[in-house]
Amino acid sequence: MGFKHPFISNPRLVIYYFSIWAAIITAEVLVNWFAYNNDPVKALAEAISLLLTFSILGLSIWYVIKSGSVERFNFIRILIYHFIAATILIFIWLYFATIIIKIIHPDAGKWLKDNLAANIFAGYILYLIYVLFFYAINYYQGFKEKLRNEGRLKALVKEAELHALKSQINPHFLFNSLNSISSLTMTDPAKAQEMVINLSDLMRYSLKHHQVDMVPLCEELQNSQLYLNIEKVRFGSKLKTHFKIEESCSDAVIPNMILQPIYENAIKHGVYEAIEPVTISTCCTRQNGMLKITISNNYDPSTITRKGEGIGLSNIRDRLQIIFGNPLLLNVETKNNQFKVTITIPQK
Repeated sequence: MGFKHPFISNPRLVIYYFSIWAAIITAEVLVNWFAYNNDPVKALAEAISLLLTFSILGLSIWYVIKSGSVERFNFIRILIYHFIAATILIFIWLYFATIIIKIIHPDAGKWLKDNLAANIFAGYILYLIYVLFFYAINYYQGFKEKLRNEGRLKALVKEAELHALKSQINPHFLFNSLNSISSLTMTDPAKAQEMVINLSDLMRYSLKHHQVDMVPLCEELQNSQLYLNIEKVRFGSKLKTHFKIEESCSDAVIPNMILQPIYENAIKHGVYEAIEPVTISTCCTRQNGMLKITISNNYDPSTITRKGEGIGLSNIRDRLQIIFGNPLLLNVETKNNQFKVTITIPQK
């Protein structure tokens, strides 16, 4: 914000400012002319020499209050500071007013001298009005700057939190995938090679979108299929997948890497210890500006004991809270040996 003048730096406000003073000068001349029967030329000379001159010099009071802000000095020092500044300004004002009025209407110079005390008092009143006005502007600008800084700080905190949550995801699935590759290098090198290729594409996607909050749904689903292809190599026919995506979802966007933990959770709790094949189904619908993604899988209740949400689902809930301010956009449901996770993403 600095010492930037609120009027001088804005041409439109300069026009408004001098328009107001022009109206005041016109009113002063008309009152002196018609109400007090003064010479209109003399009245104009008085108004221009005093009011117009102060309107120009008064703009400098902004720099006075910026140099002597209330944050830097106590109340008594502020009063002394402004009294001295006002006295200097009034002296300069009356000096130039005397010169101007003698140029426009020499006979009016005596009037200015005879009303010196009244003009000095008026000068202090005008200075006080300017000081209060500029202090109000200074406070308003400071308040807006504080709001902007708080907004930037919140954005930085939000970005840091999101990066922290993303950093929890990437090592998790990387660790699982490397374990799978390690187990296949001796038993099935071809499948291990296939997993390495898919993992490479998966990591490339993760790095590509690491700094982006929202990505197209189609890209996120392609990334999820890469992950599922890796796990299909590991589990074979034990893992089946099914996708049902409505056409209305084609241009939808979602937070990047947000589906990954759901599929990991389905693999860990549904496929890993199951004897029968497990199908992971993905359904996407869009209605009333909301994208609904439901990922469900069957599981064997005799081999699984679920104890609330795992770190992956909690991670998703935290991300939804940060991005949309609503942790309830994630819903987890267990019914009839089906584990279902539904994410609702607002669309613009």
